[in-house]
Amino acid sequence: MTDLNEYIEQHSSAENDVLQRISHDTNVLTCNAHMLSGHVQGRLLAMLSKMLQPRHILELGTFTGYSALCLAEGLQAGGTLDTIERNDELEEMIRSNLALSSSGERIRLHIGDAKELLRSWQAEKKDFYELIFVDADKREYSAYYELALPLLRPGGFMLADNTLWDGHVVDPHYERDWQTRSLRAFNDMVANDNRVEKVIVPIRDGLTIIRKKE
Repeated sequence: MTDLNEYIEQHSSAENDVLQRISHDTNVLTCNAHMLSGHVQGRLLAMLSKMLQPRHILELGTFTGYSALCLAEGLQAGGTLDTIERNDELEEMIRSNLALSSSGERIRLHIGDAKELLRSWQAEKKDFYELIFVDADKREYSAYYELALPLLRPGGFMLADNTLWDGHVVDPHYERDWQTRSLRAFNDMVANDNRVEKVIVPIRDGLTIIRKKE
C-alpha cells in the first residue's frame, strides 16, 4: 500500500537529475542527511520562487546546496542568490554540487557565521532581497529574523524551515530542549510581529511563510 508521503511525491513534479544526484550523495556521504530539504519541499521552494520571480535571494544554511538550486530556479535573468554556510568542511562538496547546474553560476557561497555576515550587510543590502530562506541553527532563529528582516524588501517573503520541529513545539516533554525552546520563542515572536503577515504550513517539518508588509 502506498503511504501518503509516497503518494504526494508521485503526484508532484520530479526532481531533475542534478537534484537526484545531490540527494543521493548527501545521504551516502553526510551524517545529517535529514537536513536536506528533499523532493517535495524542494519543489515547493522552486514553485514559490517562480511565483515571486525574485532578483535577489538570501539563504541562511546551505548544507549541500540542494535548496539553493531549487530556489535559484525562480531567479530573474541576471539575478543572484547569496547563501551562507557556517560549516567550512562542507565547502568543497557544496561548490562541486553547485557546479553541476547552470543555476550554480548565479549562486554566491559565503562561508562564515550568518549573524556576523548579516550585521556587515545591514547598510549595503538594506531592502535588497525579495526572498529569504532561513534553514540554519535553530537556536539562532530569533536573531536571524531580526537581522535579516531589514534586508528584506517591503512586500518580500521570508521562509523559515523546521518551525514545527517534528511536533516538539507543542510537546511538553521537550520543555528543556534548547532547540525546541528557541523555535517556540521564534514562532511566538513572528506571531506577535505586526510588521509581517505569516502562516505556518505543515509540510515536512513545518515551513513558516512570512510577508513583510509594505
